[in-house]
Amino acid sequence: MCLLLLLLVTLLGNNAAAKTCKSLDVPVNIEARQGTFNIPQLQSNLDATKFAQDSTSNQGNLTEEALTGYQTITGTYNISATFCAPDSNASNTTVQVLSHGIGSDKSYWDIQFGDGNYSYVDFAVDKYGYSTVAIDRLGIANSSHGDPLNFVQAPVEISALYEITKMLRNGSFPTVPTAFKNIVTVGHSFGSIQSFSLSALHPEAQDGIILTGFSGDAAFLGPTVAAWNLHIARLNQPFRFGSARNLATPPRFDRAVNLYTMTYQGLKGAGLSDAEVQQELRSTELGNILTLSNASSAPEPQDLPSGYLTWADICSYQYTFLYPGFYDFELALQLETTKQPLTVGEMLTIGSHPASTSFSGPVQIMTGERDAIFCGGDCFAVDAQSGAASIPAQAALAFPNAKAFEAYIQPNTGHALNAHYNASAAYDAIHKFLEAHGLGSS
Repeated sequence: MCLLLLLLVTLLGNNAAAKTCKSLDVPVNIEARQGTFNIPQLQSNLDATKFAQDSTSNQGNLTEEALTGYQTITGTYNISATFCAPDSNASNTTVQVLSHGIGSDKSYWDIQFGDGNYSYVDFAVDKYGYSTVAIDRLGIANSSHGDPLNFVQAPVEISALYEITKMLRNGSFPTVPTAFKNIVTVGHSFGSIQSFSLSALHPEAQDGIILTGFSGDAAFLGPTVAAWNLHIARLNQPFRFGSARNLATPPRFDRAVNLYTMTYQGLKGAGLSDAEVQQELRSTELGNILTLSNASSAPEPQDLPSGYLTWADICSYQYTFLYPGFYDFELALQLETTKQPLTVGEMLTIGSHPASTSFSGPVQIMTGERDAIFCGGDCFAVDAQSGAASIPAQAALAFPNAKAFEAYIQPNTGHALNAHYNASAAYDAIHKFLEAHGLGSS
């Protein structure tokens, strides 16, 4: 009898924790003033390399040099979003708006791998009772695309984020008949920069801010771009970002073959061992080139213009996003093969954010101890005279009116917080901070 009761309680508990999610396209009305730039069209990977060199050179400022004027972007565009809510929390009054960083899309917040402890959404919704809206930034993944130079820039993406928060506040978010009392923007990396910028432009848009993979120190952007070894996305993954298609019987072949099998057999024929072939296919750009080449079914290639860029391979990904020894290689490979590009316009406007914000709500920065992009690989490497405990803690100066500020350094973690073994500990710390400062789920 006791065992039966225990089983019943467990089943009821699981049902109470279950979440309901729906994916939808959200029309947003954009208005953003941003730069018009003139740079030569990128036609090769060497052009992408030169663009990276020019962008990070200390001999000038490419953003200023390429700027020819300003324009105001207006219009209605679609933002791809996933809304999730707990089945059990009918009194839910707080929603989290999740904005991803460069190289990922909204799936970064709901990583499905292994035991499931990588999903931020699962923790936020099932464990803590929040509603969440994860979005693809404008110009990326399933959201509306546009010119990668003079359209897909930081200002239009921030404008889209602002429109999403307004809809959630006034109850006009499609298929969600709730006007949320509290809105928390949760960003990662470039998404954090945009959440910070939103708080400066429209401090009333959110009630709390969580900035993951973030600090106020931009000194490490140059080494980051160098480590990425930027390539044109359509050349890096031609079956995803280009126009390549997996033909069952390519021209000049009399039987069904695929590029992956041909490459594997060719490398074996050249004398490489099975282990060496696997290294070639899994840790070099060759693996990216072959992504989806052997898939029985695949999405239609995106045929992106050459102004969409990406890093070279999983080695570049590890250097900038991961802390060796504290992540699962198979997960890293999954994230590498499903990565998303960035645009030249984003690169030129990545630093165009205010120095500070008047936002007065609670702010938490959650950054991995070994974050290479925002801490140079050691977030505790601060000058003792600064008075700050860490590099992210120095960003407190940018939030002079925040009623609460915390810089939490997650141990044994690189830049991609959600991709490390101990991601769940960071998720708990984030939600305990929100609850402690009046931003619980209800």
